[in-house]
Parts: sequence; C-alpha cells; structure tokens
Amino acid sequence: METNTPPTSGTSFLKTCFNGVNALSGVGILSIPFALSQGGWLSLTIFITISAICFYTGILLQRCIDSSSLVKTYPDIGELAFGRKGKIVVATFMYLELYLVAIDFLILEGDNLEKLFPDASFHVAGGRLRIAGKQGFVLLFALLVLPTTWFRSLDLLAYVSLGGVLASAILIASVLWVGAVDGVGFHKNGVAVRWGGVPIAMSLYAFCFSGHAVFPMIYTGMRNRRMFPIVSKEDFFFVVVFKVLYTEG
Repeated sequence: METNTPPTSGTSFLKTCFNGVNALSGVGILSIPFALSQGGWLSLTIFITISAICFYTGILLQRCIDSSSLVKTYPDIGELAFGRKGKIVVATFMYLELYLVAIDFLILEGDNLEKLFPDASFHVAGGRLRIAGKQGFVLLFALLVLPTTWFRSLDLLAYVSLGGVLASAILIASVLWVGAVDGVGFHKNGVAVRWGGVPIAMSLYAFCFSGHAVFPMIYTGMRNRRMFPIVSKEDFFFVVVFKVLYTEG
C-alpha cells in the first residue's frame, strides 16, 4: 500500500535535494584523494559500484516504507521483516553508526582546525583551566553543531544542508582554481591498482555513501514522495561528480 503525505505539508523537492546531497557529500570528499592513492586509479570502479548499490538500496528503502503505513524508520523495517528482535538489532546498529559517525566528524574537525591554527588554545574558569587546541576545537565545534539537532522539521534543516552543499561546491572550486589558475596543474600520478590498499579504499568509498540511516526520514518528510527516485538519482549523480572533480584536482 502506497502512502503519501498531504500535498500541503512536508519538505519540497529542492529542499529534499539539499538534505540528500548534504547527507552524502562533505567529509567524504576530503577522503577521496587518500582513498585513490591507496587503491590506485582502477579503484574508482569500486567507487562507482558502491554509489550504484547505494542508489538501488535507497529505492528499496522507499518500497519498504510504502509497503505499510506503520513503517517510517529503519527500526520499523527491521520489525516488519524480523519482528521485535529485528527492530532492536536494527535500532542498535543504526544508532551506533550515527553515534560513531558523529564522533568521527568531531575528531576530524578538531584535526583540521588544529592544523589551521596550530598555536591556538582555550582558557576557561578565569584562566585556571587550559584546553589544548585540538580538544578545544572539538568542544567548540560540538557546541556550534548542537543547536541544529533541535530542529524538528527537515524543512528548516534544509537551510543548514544548503550551507553544507555550498561548502562542498566552494571546496571543489578552490581545488580547480589552484590546479588551473595558480600554476599547480593537474598531474595524474600514481599506479593503476595497488592491491594492498584496496581494502582501505573500499572502506573510505563506502563511508562516502553512508547516509542510508537518514534516508527513511528524508523520504517520509517529503511533500511529494513520488519524487524520491528523482531526488536519489540527482543526489547520487551530483555527489559522484563532486567527488570525481575533487579527485581529479
């Protein structure tokens, strides 16, 4: 049985695209060059394959949700397939993944900001307590991101997602500018394939498309759910193009 939200409620097509692209892009772009250096140029076939699999499984998620009006989240799908135990197992792994990904992002932000500001440190409690740069940046970034978790509407969250999409676009443009205008150039160095690094490359490529945990919420929050296949196709297309352009840079 197909379920649809009322046409006057939910997230618009454009805002859904912002949420989808933001869920898939971001830190994955930063990891692509390292993944390519580990696996070689032929490892890009793994990258394309993973993106196609994630696109197809995203459509399968849509069909699972449409199969019953009671299915709205990943744990609901687990319950529909395997009962209450399935719901508990799926919920455990899903929330564990989301928690670990959030920790990964915080650590990554701390590392990046520490490299930009190596001499930075933070003093609190009237200067009696000193927090080192990396740990301070992690705490600061966590406090800045925390208010976005209070949003109850994907419609509002789309404006935050737009910022992530613009940041990814600026990152791509900066790399292309450095390569094409500033004289650095584009040099296709490296080997065709490095078998010892393929597992590392595969794990990083998979991390680039690890937004499946939020797909059910994005889909159920749409104003017109029939547009979800188009949203998925465009999201995966733009993310693949973004990351290939960044890799070429």
